[in-house]
Amino acid sequence: MANIDPTHATLTVKIILATHDSPKGKLADAELHFTAGPLVGLKLLGFGIWEARNGGRHVTFPARQYSADGKRRSFTLLRDILGHVASDAVRDLILEAYAEAQATTEVPPAAVE
Repeated sequence: MANIDPTHATLTVKIILATHDSPKGKLADAELHFTAGPLVGLKLLGFGIWEARNGGRHVTFPARQYSADGKRRSFTLLRDILGHVASDAVRDLILEAYAEAQATTEVPPAAVE
């Protein structure tokens, strides 16, 4: 797990590494565990860490799928109020936690075809 500044920590990122049964390109799942404030004791699930085609990594946020006019769509559950500053910070935090987990655990590289 990776913590934010421990003097003001309000959440911890838990990384669950992908297994051989995971979809191609999936590296891990991430959870946000709240350790202070009004959400203490709760966790937010549904973040995914994926290998990008260009070799980088990207994070998907929790979403709910629904159908409209016969088409499958998704509704992102965690969104920015203004701009992308908050979601970018969460993405960076999750990718940092994954890098720490990768450095301390033998993580197989994603299969590329």
